[in-house]
Amino acid sequence: MLAALSLNAVAFFHAWRFTHFTTEAGSHTDNPEQLTALQKVGILLTGIKNPKPVNQQRPAFPYRTVYLSSPNGWLETWYATVPRARGTVALFHGYTSCKSKLLTEAGYFRSLGYNVLLTDFAGNGGSAGNVCTVGHHEAADVATAVRWLQQQPGPVFIYANSMGAVATLRAEAELGVRPAANILECPYGSMLQTAQSRFRSMHVPPFPMANLLVLWGGLANNFWAFDLDATRYAAQVSTPTLLLWGTADPRVTRPETDAIFAALAGPKQRQDFVGSGHEPYWWKHQVLWKRRVAHWCSRHAPVR
Repeated sequence: MLAALSLNAVAFFHAWRFTHFTTEAGSHTDNPEQLTALQKVGILLTGIKNPKPVNQQRPAFPYRTVYLSSPNGWLETWYATVPRARGTVALFHGYTSCKSKLLTEAGYFRSLGYNVLLTDFAGNGGSAGNVCTVGHHEAADVATAVRWLQQQPGPVFIYANSMGAVATLRAEAELGVRPAANILECPYGSMLQTAQSRFRSMHVPPFPMANLLVLWGGLANNFWAFDLDATRYAAQVSTPTLLLWGTADPRVTRPETDAIFAALAGPKQRQDFVGSGHEPYWWKHQVLWKRRVAHWCSRHAPVR
């Protein structure tokens, strides 16, 4: 009994640290695959260091800051328009990230003739709070941003990365969000699968700690985290979707990606980037990334 209580107490502590950013300065803990053996032992004992992500850059292009009211609190967004826009691309970042990490992608969409809206999820960057649920509550932030854009002229597209891609799938499957098209980078299969992959990256058996981490991470934030499942959401998503994945991704596996792609209910295409990890694909495959993104957007935008 004491051992079970201790195990659950440790799991709750790790889940809390994983889903709550701190106000302390500094960088977050390195990705599991970048840690030394000694550092991994330290993380297992003390939990990850998760300062709230901060936007270190500002757009080089003209923009205005717009604050939107989400069920999770105020969201800070950057809204930039172009003349005779073909539509607007809403960009959503991943875990322990923020909107400034997507400035290169936003600049490319602008060059293609699209307005852009970059959003800090609640708890990240300039937005309110310090809680991150790795895609569940963030779905409401996606819904808030997209519905605001749908009050503006032109079609709305979504470009989302990792956690943002999972939040997008949930927003469309369960919250009624209907953009013109999606471009989704490396969504994980389920919360349990992504927790298991993190333990495997640290060469630690995932059971039972991954399961307990998911259990307490959800209960601590008022949702059932075992239902946070991108594959299940994908089966309810009819939005045309381009799914992007890197073949060297240590955190999102090929079986997860295959299952999500197979489940997508609407028109779909997929592009794998050979040798890319859990990272922006334009780093190693700029020409291919630009070509696929431009072609996909042109298929779903009106001719100017």
